[in-house]
Amino acid sequence: MRTVIKQTELSFMATAKTKLSALDKLKKAANLTPIKKEVTLSNGEDFEFWCTPLTMAERERAQKIIKDKEDMNAFALTLFVQKATDENGQRLFQIGQMAELKNDVRDSDLQLLMLAVIQDIADDAEVLNTKKLKSS
Repeated sequence: MRTVIKQTELSFMATAKTKLSALDKLKKAANLTPIKKEVTLSNGEDFEFWCTPLTMAERERAQKIIKDKEDMNAFALTLFVQKATDENGQRLFQIGQMAELKNDVRDSDLQLLMLAVIQDIADDAEVLNTKKLKSS
């Protein structure tokens, strides 16, 4: 038995192999490579760390760790501790060090560090809100 493929079927087959699925498109667009963050501390020194953009799974893990679901500082600190890494991808802090960070680090410095981690989230929300306003 011999199979005959029409010319129109060949072009469809070629594009089907190269076409990305919706999930593949989203994963490709995610670009989860670490980004260098630099924060100038109150004593004038720069603190460098790397972190990847936030994923839903990371947000959920942070929410599970905090006891008071309404405490945004605890949420932001948990994200900072979970996501801050060195240039080799090694975590800089452990969850057990959160109390020490709260008690022994200047609040203004800690706020800047936490903001550096969640800044991408705030930027994304601002872009989304701007797009909504323009389409109205």
